[in-house]
Amino acid sequence: MTERWVIHLPVTAPDLLRARILARTAARVLARLTARIEPGGVTVSAEDQQCVRHWVFCDQRLPGGGRCALPPDHTAPCSRRAPRRCAPSRK
Repeated sequence: MTERWVIHLPVTAPDLLRARILARTAARVLARLTARIEPGGVTVSAEDQQCVRHWVFCDQRLPGGGRCALPPDHTAPCSRRAPRRCAPSRK
């Protein structure tokens, strides 16, 4: 018997894209609070198809250690950090 417990926290979102965004955000915030968060294991699923899971992070191992923090379907090279979004310019 293992002494590790996994928390399953159902949170709803209107679609897969927003579910992935919310899951990524939650995982990153929680990872700042404790080292026990495993962001690479985060998945989302439709409420009525919970056995069909969609990965939230690529989680590919990187040279020198660490894992890719980009979405699983990214086209850019793997990276430890997600690219920052530029704020809209003010006119």
